[in-house]
Amino acid sequence: MEKTLTKLIPTLPGVYLFKNALGEVVYIGKAKSLKPRVHSYFHKNPHDWKIEEIQREYAELDFIITKSETEAMLLEADLIQRYQPKLNTIFKTGQPFLYIRFTTSKELPTMQIVRNKKQRGIHFGPFLHKRQARSAHQFLMRTFKLNTCNKTIENGCLDYHIGNCPGTCKSDFNKTEHLFRIELAKEVLRKRDKKFIAMIQEKITQCNKELAFEKSKHFAEYLENVHTIFETIATKFAPEKFTADIVAATTPTMHVAHIHENAGKELSALLGIKTPIRTIDCFDISHFQSQSIVGSCVRFTDGKPDKHKFRRFKIQSLTQQNDYAALQEIVGRRYKDASELPDLILIDGGKGQLSAVRSILPNAAVVSLAKREETLFSSHIPEGIVLDVKTDRGKLLIALRDYAHHFAISYHRLRRSKSATQTYPPLS
Repeated sequence: MEKTLTKLIPTLPGVYLFKNALGEVVYIGKAKSLKPRVHSYFHKNPHDWKIEEIQREYAELDFIITKSETEAMLLEADLIQRYQPKLNTIFKTGQPFLYIRFTTSKELPTMQIVRNKKQRGIHFGPFLHKRQARSAHQFLMRTFKLNTCNKTIENGCLDYHIGNCPGTCKSDFNKTEHLFRIELAKEVLRKRDKKFIAMIQEKITQCNKELAFEKSKHFAEYLENVHTIFETIATKFAPEKFTADIVAATTPTMHVAHIHENAGKELSALLGIKTPIRTIDCFDISHFQSQSIVGSCVRFTDGKPDKHKFRRFKIQSLTQQNDYAALQEIVGRRYKDASELPDLILIDGGKGQLSAVRSILPNAAVVSLAKREETLFSSHIPEGIVLDVKTDRGKLLIALRDYAHHFAISYHRLRRSKSATQTYPPLS
């Protein structure tokens, strides 16, 4: 099983998720190249309890591709804190990220290291390399003389005389000059300034010429830390970019591929469909107290989730709950391109939901499945039949309906949990 599985995993950076037989995430890791990293778990003798437990618990694996190893590392930390997998030990508690924050005070803006983005300001990050972030922050503070003090000394405090304070303690402090230096520090972080890196390299060269090797070593460390910070900023990391991938990867899957062929034949006969049923799209609507209405569509091909065809929708035409209108909106948006139509469309609902969808897709094969007594409706069975959960067609449709529902609920919860602090990219 493992050899077949790893062939499907790309040699790209990303995050991998080991899941147990119930579909629960038990371990999350990151990799510069996913395939060899995952492969290593099955071709090494267990060296510690973690690998042994992963091998014992493993039933399914999913992954999320990222643009870089740095982005994978940031996503890993975010997912571990969010899902608390039992076999992970780090990042589960506390705040794993740091930010460099520029305050927006009109009096005297400053540059700080903070652990979250709750306070107003301009934030750079998040950074997972805490030592590097603090070191780069200190270096910028010294370079641009941004350390401030709350003293009042006419001739300047001790830090002022040794070059660590810009003179905020003096009555003739030049505020305009301080604001200019703050802007310079922002520009360095925004542009990941090559001139700034060249300046540090020049200092290293100068120190080496003067045989000041200890200073040279410190500057070399600064250079390494600044490179790390610039690389992290360049990722423009935001967990919401991966919303659909996260929901798909963490939604428990039902193992229905092995019954799909027979179930497809049973459904074709029941619904009067002459062609084989290979692709099935499942729609679901989710809302919270009739607000924040969202919809989702998941596709299964030959009984397996086809995650490239998953879609999620923020309902645009409604502000109050109306499941029929919401379904019509998302179904219409999903099939703007008629070539996207599957062999069968499955709707979570009863006669009303079926009629709403058929009114805009009169020639498509559509069924609805009501949770009450698991009753299936279609144009061929307008009064409905109760599905026998022991048959393959019953198992398949119920499993797919439940998967679509879980996907919609997970996506809705994720949006609600982020809505207070995050801005989302455009939805389908």
